[in-house]
Amino acid sequence: MSKYTKKILEIVQASRDHMTAEQIFGTLWQTYPSVVRATVYNNLNRLCEEGKIRKISLEGMPERYDRIQRHDHLVCRKCGRLSDLDLGDMTRQLERKAGISILSYDLKLLYLCEECRNKSEQKG
Repeated sequence: MSKYTKKILEIVQASRDHMTAEQIFGTLWQTYPSVVRATVYNNLNRLCEEGKIRKISLEGMPERYDRIQRHDHLVCRKCGRLSDLDLGDMTRQLERKAGISILSYDLKLLYLCEECRNKSEQKG
């Protein structure tokens, strides 16, 4: 594992902010100013393929990266704010309902965050 790969993995695992590739690049650049964006993107893809981190895709927004530890997400439908949510592991329940064996799942609950709700109420 290269020094860049190690540091990128460290950055993603330490963050609870669901960073974009650009944010990860900015953080990595502070330690390694000679790093190029392609290195970050290539390493993020490799880490995802190896199952060491996960990619979170939201329609109309840049992909974000997250640690593997089992957890779900709250996503503000308006601003895209992403927050961790621990509902426990529901794999067995989902397998019973679906009648199939599930490898993994990614639960995203959509809502309006307090800030967006307040903005909506102020306009109305």
